[in-house]
Amino acid sequence: MSSSSARPVSSASDVTMGLVLMVLSVMVSPLIDIFAKLAITTVPSGEITAGRFIVQALCMLPLVIWRRSFADFSWRQSLFHAIRGAIITVSMISFVTTLKYMAVADAIAIFFVEPIMVTILGGIFLKETIGWRRYTACGVGFFGAMLIIQPSFEEVGYIALLPVVSALCIAIFVLMTRALSRREDPWSMQFQMSIWGLLFCVLLLLLGQGTGSDLFDPVMPEGRAWFYVAGVGAMAAITGILGVYAYRAAPASTLAPLQYFEIVSATIFAWLVFGDFPDAVKWLGIAIIVASGFYILWRERRFASKPVSDTSEVTLAP
Repeated sequence: MSSSSARPVSSASDVTMGLVLMVLSVMVSPLIDIFAKLAITTVPSGEITAGRFIVQALCMLPLVIWRRSFADFSWRQSLFHAIRGAIITVSMISFVTTLKYMAVADAIAIFFVEPIMVTILGGIFLKETIGWRRYTACGVGFFGAMLIIQPSFEEVGYIALLPVVSALCIAIFVLMTRALSRREDPWSMQFQMSIWGLLFCVLLLLLGQGTGSDLFDPVMPEGRAWFYVAGVGAMAAITGILGVYAYRAAPASTLAPLQYFEIVSATIFAWLVFGDFPDAVKWLGIAIIVASGFYILWRERRFASKPVSDTSEVTLAP
């Protein structure tokens, strides 16, 4: 089919709109963690996570009904959606627990090893072609994370590793979503994720009731805690909606680098609300993580633009 007859995937106006929506998404996203850190002082992590899923599902429900996405539910894939729900639950509980002890910017900076993990796991499990330079960049990115984790580890112990656990869960979640999204509606996928995540949270809270656990023993929120928990879910829903429409308007390779600006917006919000600000060593770690992430994205974009021969053998990216 000639290029003259083909409709462009993304026009210049679409790309511009995608960039605007993505910038708004990364500006709103840290507010999820700001509200979570405010709530975690009186509400257990599991309950905050459950509240997020409830509000997120309620926000998504009108869209799912309006788009008639219920017709796109693939009940045969329920096991995979249940696994996605369990993984995202573990990730969220891990990260929210971290916020009780660590600064928001530090936790988010460590979490941003997630794109690096996606690259590595994609090469291992999806057999995606990864060159030695991208693997080297992954190693450098992990070194940057260690610069942030090391002083935090001295302050809070093993809690400093929870953002890494959260990042690993999200990396697995992303790979599963990448596979399922080829045949399922993204709105129905997000809605099903929220429902399954809520079910897992309710189960954990029932098991933890009366145990005194900071993670799973539910309490009745008081005063502003209701607003904080609702804020977590509302910001998550807004971020998800902005992200979906951003990626529909512009190519992922164009938008992906903007995700790293979340570290900047998170630092600003954390400084304004809590007075937290990374020191020089942590800024160095942040810079290394961001630089390695940009390099990986650049290599992936460059390699993806190269034509592949009809043979099954694919040369590693140099």
